[in-house]
Amino acid sequence: MTPEFWLNRWQRSELGWHEDEINRHLAEHWPRLELPKGTAVLVPLCGKSLDMLWLASCGHRVLGVDISPLAAEQFFAESQLEPRIEVRGPFQHYQVDEISVMIGDFFDLSPEQVAGIAAVYDRASLIALPPEMRPRYARHLATLLPADVRSLLITLEYEQSRMKGPPFAVVEPEVRALFEPNFQVETLSVFDALAESPRFRARGLDALDERVYQLRRLPSKP
Repeated sequence: MTPEFWLNRWQRSELGWHEDEINRHLAEHWPRLELPKGTAVLVPLCGKSLDMLWLASCGHRVLGVDISPLAAEQFFAESQLEPRIEVRGPFQHYQVDEISVMIGDFFDLSPEQVAGIAAVYDRASLIALPPEMRPRYARHLATLLPADVRSLLITLEYEQSRMKGPPFAVVEPEVRALFEPNFQVETLSVFDALAESPRFRARGLDALDERVYQLRRLPSKP
């Protein structure tokens, strides 16, 4: 699951993770994070998600991160926005008003580059990563975020042997093992998504749940 894998997926327009509407769980559960307007929200592996527009419409500043320049180019073009583009260190920055997209490797992010972030929205990041990369992702998030940052995390749960990821199944015990050393983890809802997911049924699934969590960064241990 190298950067080249995702760059090739974008080049071939194999974007099965992209949703053409606002995610139902974001609209339903985001208010439970009780974030004030103006809060800066990090969206890892953002792609060209319309959810960034929704977050901005709620008064948030949005910082997306993705590996492919096509993600930023298509997001702003399809949103009929003309971004300013500049290079800052290892990242290429695209920005229009309250929405910025940084193009580069998420694991190259430093705390200084996300200073001021007070929330995270992860619909397609953790489930995009194979098992061996997930601990690194969780540790890196903990490194980037100060105490009390709140996150909305959405995962998929299904029998992994019935379908090859991505998106991968990430069950609740694994989520807790990954994040509870540094985050408080609360399950907000579980949704049976199989009936509304014909492409997953076609790939062999007979059960599919979407699970929504709220995470809160705990103070770092001395």
